[in-house]
Amino acid sequence: MSLSPAFLDELRTRTLLSALVGKTVKLQRAGREWRACCPFHDEKTPSFYVNDSKGFYHCFGCSAHGDAIRWLTDQRGLPFMDAVKELANAASMDLPAPDPREAQRQERAAGLHDAMAAAEAWFIEQLNGVEGGEARAYLKTRNISPELAAKFGIGLAPDSRGRLRSALTKFGDPMLVECGLLIAVDDKEPYDRFRGRLMIPIRDPRGRTIAFGGRILGAGEPKYLNSPDTPLFDKGRTLWNLDKAAGASRKAGRLIVVEGYMDAIALAGAGIEEVVAPNGTALTEHQIERLWSLIDVPVVCFDGDSAGQKAASRAAYRALPILRPGCSLAFATLPPGQDPDDLVRAGGAAAFEPVIAAAEAMIDRLWTSEQAATSLATPEARAGLKQRLDALVDTIGDPEVRRHYQRQLKERFDERFFARREFVPRGQFAGKGKPVAGPASPSAQAIYGRGIEPVYERPIMAGLVRHPSIVMACAETLGMLRLGDQRLDALRATLVDAAYDGDLVDSAQLDPICASAGLTDMLAELRAMNGRRGMAFSFLKRSTPEEAARRDLAMTIEAVAARPEIDQALQAATDRVGMGGGEDCFEEQLRLLRAKHDNEQQMRLLLGQDDGI
Repeated sequence: MSLSPAFLDELRTRTLLSALVGKTVKLQRAGREWRACCPFHDEKTPSFYVNDSKGFYHCFGCSAHGDAIRWLTDQRGLPFMDAVKELANAASMDLPAPDPREAQRQERAAGLHDAMAAAEAWFIEQLNGVEGGEARAYLKTRNISPELAAKFGIGLAPDSRGRLRSALTKFGDPMLVECGLLIAVDDKEPYDRFRGRLMIPIRDPRGRTIAFGGRILGAGEPKYLNSPDTPLFDKGRTLWNLDKAAGASRKAGRLIVVEGYMDAIALAGAGIEEVVAPNGTALTEHQIERLWSLIDVPVVCFDGDSAGQKAASRAAYRALPILRPGCSLAFATLPPGQDPDDLVRAGGAAAFEPVIAAAEAMIDRLWTSEQAATSLATPEARAGLKQRLDALVDTIGDPEVRRHYQRQLKERFDERFFARREFVPRGQFAGKGKPVAGPASPSAQAIYGRGIEPVYERPIMAGLVRHPSIVMACAETLGMLRLGDQRLDALRATLVDAAYDGDLVDSAQLDPICASAGLTDMLAELRAMNGRRGMAFSFLKRSTPEEAARRDLAMTIEAVAARPEIDQALQAATDRVGMGGGEDCFEEQLRLLRAKHDNEQQMRLLLGQDDGI
């Protein structure tokens, strides 16, 4: 009898695994899972877990792993068909009638598996033989030891059109063509697909070789050549190294997706084994679903070049329609121009781990990507950004996830372009009350004319140099700041003008902008302040996360800019009280005193000096 994958999947879905295992093992609830002492080995501390939503059990002690069918075959010793019949009976499912065509297909697939296994063995033999010297030397330059190469079944396809065909002649040309090892063109003799390439097996989740990826040795294109889609291999549904990474990811509690085979092999050599890769394609919806069957939030860590980051953003866009509560992607950004292989070869796992630890949420990646797509200097451009964000949110299928994305992206957009002030608009610090009318006294005008306190001028301008992206968000406030240092004031005006013109997008534009204004020396002085020990403001510290630093800098600008206005209004109110003003003047003075106190407390918080007053 032949059982289709669809039937077996339905059988697993209808079987509550915890109820099945619980018949012979005492399970305890552990969050969303169940746990117990492992029935496959002796232990005192529970390391055996059952996950109903994902339909598998796993022991972190002995690595026993499987589904409902595997449980009956391994724990109770039932033959496969007997296990299926028992589960089908419990689930009230009828076994399918025998299908001669399915039996024939299974027999054909078995032959293809045999051919692929024979090809892998032959490729390994060539790598370790006389002709494999160049390939072995190449592996050595990539820090891939013979043991690591053997672990992943790496081999060599000689630069020949017919040697593999001759070595596997017992399988016949039609079968070798069907599994992608030979190429047949019209009525000409078939010839070897892979020639002069390092051969990397692609395996299914059961560890069977179903395809190959070939990396060229020396010059030539394409650099990587994959097997075509075959009855065994569907490129868009297969993840390379999933057979090894699945168990490792459960132990590590994470799963990392890199671009290429070599990156994953290099990470495995550094001790990071919970790594998979798409097969030379963009990450597909099917591959993302496969990732989610193992871990809720896998980390995408593509190359640090422009192409790698664009591919990562495309993965985020493809994941949007299939997002569901609890399941998403995270994105780790490598240094520009580097890939995971570069990083671990230079500094081992210790150099790679901080990159993964700093992975950003998917909503952060989408927000950053869409902002960087075009200049946002004009109202029309910002409206375009809002329209693109709304369109992305509309693609999310799950209504609850869609609502959360919609709310958070709107909040970010409003904060970025319609930032609310910490203090009430100029001249109105009284909350709901109305300011007391009357001309400002000379003493009040003098206070406002002094501008902001000099002690804050350089830190704020150094912060803007380090985080120029917030200049546009704070442009209105920055445009009205009064700086006593003429060079600092010239730089402030230059940055605001550049932001309005759309010339200031990131740090790369600072040098030419400042050079054209004759402010290169001023720029160098301010850059030297960033990261210096003893800096009080968080936005000048290297240890502060980028988003927090930008937030604190914007709040500092708002608080410092508001202070002269508060002092001016307070002095004017005090003068009116001294001149015999009525109760309204006195209340105005009290409200402004509270505003001044709030402003001072805000600055203490930003400086990390809150004394609890």
